[in-house]
This record gives sequence, C-alpha cells and structure tokens, in this order.
Amino acid sequence: MRAIIVRDRDAGVGGLSLSDMPYPHAAENDVIVRVHAAGFTPGELDWPGTWCDRAGRDRTPSVPGHELSGVVAELGYGTTGLTVGQRVFGLADWTRNGSLAEYAAVEARNLAPLPADVDHTVAAALPISGLTAWQGLFDHARLTTGQTVLIHGAAGGVGSIAVQLAHERGARVIGTGRATDRDTALRLGSDAFLDLQADRLEDVGEVDVVFDVIGGEILDRSAALVRAGGTLVTIAGPPTVRPTDGRAVFFVVEPDRARLTDLAHRLRDGRLKPIIGAVRPLPEAPTAFAPDRRTPGKTIIQIP
Repeated sequence: MRAIIVRDRDAGVGGLSLSDMPYPHAAENDVIVRVHAAGFTPGELDWPGTWCDRAGRDRTPSVPGHELSGVVAELGYGTTGLTVGQRVFGLADWTRNGSLAEYAAVEARNLAPLPADVDHTVAAALPISGLTAWQGLFDHARLTTGQTVLIHGAAGGVGSIAVQLAHERGARVIGTGRATDRDTALRLGSDAFLDLQADRLEDVGEVDVVFDVIGGEILDRSAALVRAGGTLVTIAGPPTVRPTDGRAVFFVVEPDRARLTDLAHRLRDGRLKPIIGAVRPLPEAPTAFAPDRRTPGKTIIQIP
C-alpha cells in the first residue's frame, strides 16, 4: 500500500514522504480500514507516540495521522460490532501507524458506524475536534444551560465545534481569535467575540467556563476570568496559573464510540458543521504539514 511515512525525528516536515509500506496486520480486536479520507494534527511530529510504540520502542518508519473515515476491509480475531464493507470513522491509535495511508489498522472500539449520507471528507474532520470539544465542555467542565463559556480559537478545528455544541446546549458563548475570525465565530453561534490582538481579554468579565486551545500567556490570563466554582479547561498543556476558587483541567482526548455515533447524527441532521479549509490528495500531505501552507479550518487528505 501507499502511505506517508516519516523516518527521522530531526528532519521535521522535510522528513515526510510518500512511500510503499506493507499492508497492515489485523491484531486481535482490530479492524483494517480502507481509508477514504484522513485528518492530521500539525504538531503531531513532536508527539512521542509518533516515534515509539506503547513500550517505548522505536517504531520508525511511522505513518502519521489519527483521524480517518473509510470502509471496513478486514476484521481481526475476536472483533465484534462491525462488519466488512461497513462505513466507519474514528481515531487511529496514538502509538501505531496512522491514517495517512491507503489502509490502517485500528482498534474496533475507536471506530463508529458512519451514516451513508455523511461524506467521508466531512467525517474525517470530526473525530479529534468533535470528541475534544465534547469532553472538554461537558465531561470535564460540566457546562450547563444558562452558563457563560469563553472559547479561545473559536474559528479553529476544535473551537468551532465547541462553539456549536455550547450554543446548542443553551450556554452564552464568547468566542476569541483574530479579527478575521469574527464573522465565522458569530455565524457558528457565538453571542460575542473578542479580538485577541486588539481587545483586552480582561474586559470579558467573569465566566463559568474557559475552554482553551492556545496555551501560554492567554491560558495564564484566562485563569482570573473563572468565577467561583467555575472551570478552566485546556488541551494546550498543564496550566501554571489556576483559578482562585475553581478548577483547572488539562486533558488529552479519548476515543468514545458512543459519542462519535452521536456526533455523526448531528452531522447528518445539519446541527454540526466542521470547518474544512482544504482537501488535498495523499501525495500532497507532506506539504500540508508545512507551517506556511496552513489554511483556515481543517485540512483533509483524500485517498482515492
């Protein structure tokens, strides 16, 4: 099969190349997915799991990418709940070869059925962003109707989903980003928008929940905005400044088949719309990682 591989940790984006790889092995409880569309996270070349397996052993050459949508091609021993030929989408494992390939071996529990009327390209934009947004807002911050949530990066991959979910839940949503993000954030459901380059973050006032995807100074300054009993949630890194009388949570997204199924229904019903910035073929995936080729929204790789 053809796949995007990376061999040298020090080479960065320049070390990505399109190569031939062996067809993946279906271990117990695995599914082999014929990948139709895949997503990736630009920073994943810095993740330990890109280079080592669960035991810490070098696993290069490795295939990056952790979001995929496709069709079940093969079932491993003991795999239940899915069938050959079924449309699926979900998360490829963090410490195994990923989704930027014609075929990928994935634990069955990381995949969910994909309705026939949801396009693979759209579905591939949802697993990480959708699960991260849901888990941050509802599992960790316990956002409820009538509360106020500040969502940083409101027009980004995770932030745009978080805005839509929080708005649907009945929360008051304040989105942040650059001036060019304002219209997108408001269209998705933000009640107000703060330009992080021109407006004072402190003018937001107290909020029940801060959902952060940026980190750094923005994360530190956001802690003071959390009202008593509120929650600061971030995926950028462990917070060094915590709310005076509230919680601070750093988390890494976890697979969840039931939640993926729910998100797929929202896609089908038009209640959730991922922002797709570019769709590119597999040979162009290495250049899509490059910082100077970033586009607004999620870049999806199509694999014909």
